[in-house]
Amino acid sequence: MTSRLALAREHWSPLPDWVEALARASDATSQNQVSKRLGYTAPVVSLLLRRAYKGDLPRIEMLVRAELMQERRACPALGEIRLTECLHHQDQARNPGSPNPLRANMRRACHACPIFNKEGTT
Repeated sequence: MTSRLALAREHWSPLPDWVEALARASDATSQNQVSKRLGYTAPVVSLLLRRAYKGDLPRIEMLVRAELMQERRACPALGEIRLTECLHHQDQARNPGSPNPLRANMRRACHACPIFNKEGTT
């Protein structure tokens, strides 16, 4: 069977680093396990590796960078944080409703953040 990395290289030129990370993780475990970590199905991972997925690529790229690549971001309120934490705060900033003071502070910080305004549309 062809490795997922070889499959991705066949369909992507140049191969983005996040697609490479997705392929390597799929080779190391399985597409099914990787898809569960990302909150998608195995067929979505397969389509991504084949560059045939027509859905929200920026959102999946952010999830791969957060979950598989363990990237970090500079948060104006908290300093350097894991991208998974950044995405969590972004999701909460889009869904106000909690009277929690920390959540309210983070909502204001996220809305003022260039990362939220650029990536938050995903």
